[in-house]
Amino acid sequence: MIVERSFPVFAAACLVALAGCASVPAPTSRADPLEPMNRVAYAIHEPIDRDVVQPIVRAYASLPRGVRAPVTAFFNNIEDLFSGINGLLQGKPEKAGHDFGRVTVNTFFGLGGLIDFASEAGIPRGEEDFGQTMGFYGVPQGPYLFVPLFGPTTVRDGTGFIVRAYLSPFDFVNEWEIRTSLFGLNYLEARAQALEAQSLAERAALDPYTFIRRSYLQRREYLTYDGKPPPRKDDE
Repeated sequence: MIVERSFPVFAAACLVALAGCASVPAPTSRADPLEPMNRVAYAIHEPIDRDVVQPIVRAYASLPRGVRAPVTAFFNNIEDLFSGINGLLQGKPEKAGHDFGRVTVNTFFGLGGLIDFASEAGIPRGEEDFGQTMGFYGVPQGPYLFVPLFGPTTVRDGTGFIVRAYLSPFDFVNEWEIRTSLFGLNYLEARAQALEAQSLAERAALDPYTFIRRSYLQRREYLTYDGKPPPRKDDE
C-alpha cells in the first residue's frame, strides 16, 4: 500500500500499489491462510483510520507544495540510500548506481536532501528494499498479514522492514522528542501519498480487504521480479 521505511511507510507504499499492476496475475487465497485473524485486524483498523488518522493526514496533505516538497525529498533521500544498498545485494549495479547518484546529488547540492535535484535531472529511483532482497535470494513470502494502523505485509516483507527499522538513522538522534517527531512526520508523509490509492480501494470494491490484499501481493511480486513475475494459476 516508505522515505523511512518502517511499518508506517511500508503501509503507504502498499496502498499506493492499489492503482497499478493490473496485468500481473492475481495471487491465490493460499497466500492468506490467516484470513480470519487478518479480517479482525482490518475491522479494528478501518474505523480508527477513517475517523482519527485520515482527518489528520488530509489536513497535512492540504499544506502547500512548498511546505511538503522538502519533507518528501528528505525522506526519499534516506530511502534512496537503502535502495542502493539493496540493489548491490541483489547484483543490480545500474540501479544501485542511480540510487547512490541520487543520494550524492541531493545531499551535497540539495541542502542535505531537502531539494530533489536528482529527479529534475532524470535520475530514476531504484525502489529496492530488504523484502525484495530476501525474495531475490529465494526466501518465501510467507503468509499475508494485515497490521492495524500500518497496513498489509507478509512475513518476508515484515521481516525486511524490521531490519530496515533497526538500521534507521533516526535511532542516532538522542532527543526522543525530535526522534518521535521524525517518525510521526514520516508516517504523515507516507499516508498522504497513499490517500488517492486508499480512496480507490474504498470505491472500487465490494470487499476492500480482498482488494487491498490482492493489489498488495501483486505489486510486491511485480517489484520482486522487476516486472517479470513467473506465471501462476489464477484460482481466486
